[in-house]
Amino acid sequence: MSKILTNNTEIILASGSPRRRAFFQDLGLSFRIETANIVECPRENELPQDYTLRLACEKAEAVAKIYPEHWIVAADTVVCCDDQILEKPKNSADAMRMLMLLRNREHIVRSAVCLLCAKRSVTELCSVATIVTFWDFSEEVALRYVETKEPLDKAGAYGIQGKGVFLVRKINGSYSNVVGMPLAECIEMLARCGLVRA
Repeated sequence: MSKILTNNTEIILASGSPRRRAFFQDLGLSFRIETANIVECPRENELPQDYTLRLACEKAEAVAKIYPEHWIVAADTVVCCDDQILEKPKNSADAMRMLMLLRNREHIVRSAVCLLCAKRSVTELCSVATIVTFWDFSEEVALRYVETKEPLDKAGAYGIQGKGVFLVRKINGSYSNVVGMPLAECIEMLARCGLVRA
């Protein structure tokens, strides 16, 4: 496979997300996975943008405690509707609730990315919002989709990169953000710090 980008030093991706891993692999980056063990729960009255930024930083900082000399990339993505943060559904009923809430309206997918090297005291952050609009599908359609099990490990109970794309009428903003990583913004941060090149 030909590489689009190369990096001068190994990057640690502080994420277990197969979608984030695939983005880095597809670009040809050299990286390893180290998942962060943190509590992912919004604080009272915490805004979605603040929540994703906090979690991305906490993930990066948790991994940096073990690897202070390495460059670490951490991200967090949530779906927001009516000021409600929709994370991964707890079960099929919760997935149905989320899909019916999102039906025939706009919602926002928010992601934050943190690039951190503790030894160099470097922290770069970005926050990205994408507006997604669903069509007016029936409850039966939502149920059939939930039966595929795809929604159960996705924020907001849908995967735009999979079967869930059929729910989307319109997208305004970064597609990769909806998948789980605002890739252009992430690569820009890596390039600014001299970590990737063509």
